[in-house]
Amino acid sequence: MLILEYLQAHPVLASGVALVFGMLMGSFLNVVIHRLPVMMERDWQAQAREVLAGEAPDDAGTTAASPPPFNLIVPRSHCPSCTQTIRALENIPVVSYLLQRGRCRSCGWRIPLRYPLVELLSGVLSVIVVAHFGVTIAAAAALGMTYALVALAFIDLDTQYLPDGITLPLLWAGLAVNLPGSGIFASLPDAVIGAMAGYLSLWGIYWLFKLFTGKEGMGHGDFKLMAALGAWMGWSMLPATVLLSSLVGAVVGVALIVLRGHERQVPIPFGPYIAAAGWGCLLWGDAINRVYLGTLG
Repeated sequence: MLILEYLQAHPVLASGVALVFGMLMGSFLNVVIHRLPVMMERDWQAQAREVLAGEAPDDAGTTAASPPPFNLIVPRSHCPSCTQTIRALENIPVVSYLLQRGRCRSCGWRIPLRYPLVELLSGVLSVIVVAHFGVTIAAAAALGMTYALVALAFIDLDTQYLPDGITLPLLWAGLAVNLPGSGIFASLPDAVIGAMAGYLSLWGIYWLFKLFTGKEGMGHGDFKLMAALGAWMGWSMLPATVLLSSLVGAVVGVALIVLRGHERQVPIPFGPYIAAAGWGCLLWGDAINRVYLGTLG
């Protein structure tokens, strides 16, 4: 309690702590972004092998064809070029990248710039959240939501997956933080209605688009992500979230087609725009709604 009170009395220090903590979380999020889709694909392959070849797991839960363990902990982080294990001093968020000049110390392999960018983004977003909510329970909850959205956005950019392993816990967490007695961001009825309305809003758009074009305009993960945002913020924030995500998605999509020659038939992941719009509405939703409703007259 004394530490919390001290941080509440010293907002600059609180922002510094948030920055460091956010960058550390960003380092972990890099692991999640890279490994979770691989874990999902390995799980699908294992299920397919069992169905097609009739493989039955033994008492240890493995088969002769099972690959070595691969999860968020095992194996240890290593260079994909030379397989040299990354030591703790080489894994300091942002700092290690700068000291190593963006290259592996062992083989000189160029480390993708996105790794420090995810770490820095997570740190900056953490500072913004703490500056907005203060050192409070609301800030802690909002940080959890922020990190989940960062992971989902980058996974969707890479693979066009929005893993149930993140979206569904995010949905339940949204209902939990809005239980009676807490109601941090919305009342429980508003949160429940928000979860239902969030899912059905994109579900309805999906089926209308498919009815008129015969094509699938978005993935089912988008429905679940919107349901999660509705559970966190309540139903009243959903129109602004849908509007903002659609507007940003349309602008970026047109820019990609015009400037980079992106094929119109190639799908563009919608999850990052939903995530960005939802995060913005969590912090400034009331102001956005006032502008939105004022525009409508």
